Amino acid sequence: MSLNLLVFVKQVPDTQNISGDAMTPEGTVNRAALPAIFNPEDLNALELALQLKDRYQAHVTVATMGMPAAAEVLRQSLYRGADRGVLVTDRALAGADTLATSYTLSCVAKKLGNIDLVLCGRQAIDGDTAQVGPQIAEKLHIPQICYVEDVKSIENGKIVAKRAIEGGYEILSAPLPALLTVIDANDPRPVNVKRMMKYKRARTAGEIDMAAKKGEIADAESCKAALKAKGLLMDEYSAADINADPARIGFPGSPTKVKQVMSVVLTAGEAKTVSADAEGIAGLMHELISDHTLG
Repeated sequence: MSLNLLVFVKQVPDTQNISGDAMTPEGTVNRAALPAIFNPEDLNALELALQLKDRYQAHVTVATMGMPAAAEVLRQSLYRGADRGVLVTDRALAGADTLATSYTLSCVAKKLGNIDLVLCGRQAIDGDTAQVGPQIAEKLHIPQICYVEDVKSIENGKIVAKRAIEGGYEILSAPLPALLTVIDANDPRPVNVKRMMKYKRARTAGEIDMAAKKGEIADAESCKAALKAKGLLMDEYSAADINADPARIGFPGSPTKVKQVMSVVLTAGEAKTVSADAEGIAGLMHELISDHTLG
């Protein structure tokens, strides 16, 4: 069986340890103050796609929308086993909310064509909306299975998947092509050293042009030709390349507006020290029972 899988991934700021330095005066995240990482649940989606590649000899394309620096998550995907990386970058895409983002990514899927299965992480840690995957499915007019933990089978033009629900799980089936959103139910494989040595020089055309402007390489076009001959030139698309409607992308295509942003600072409340002995514990238990916290 030959399957074409498309995995959408995102480079996000590491929001695990947000501090005052990582916030702007307006209360938004200062992305420059935080390291950029591979969105965690997108790594789970990639891992599931690579498992399907191992089982069904599938071809895995990984695509991302973002600044030129977002090409790093494509290289990370190639290191792990993906076959192709696609970057969609354009100033016109800036300021996109989930509606504009999902429209753009649906245009990417249509541009690539012949996709049997689209996989996305459930949500990104910089937004936590879980909206983009389902919106892509809606725009592509294909069925979707969300909160997927595992794929049981793909055969006879149908996928059977296990998805998490409150208190248990469901086994659902859908005709192909379909879209899955994946949760953190697997352990993403580490980088393969042999593949890293092979793909560490993989670049997009934009990265090469930027290096040429900095004087790091002498001839951008020759560099592109050399990398392409070795299969190391990753695809790079603009909004025009994917035939995106300018009115539906970036800020113009984003009806969501932020009304107010507040920076909430948690301060320590009243604290009481309890001695670590039988008398201290007995006193604590008596106090908790007296104020009806216990009992």
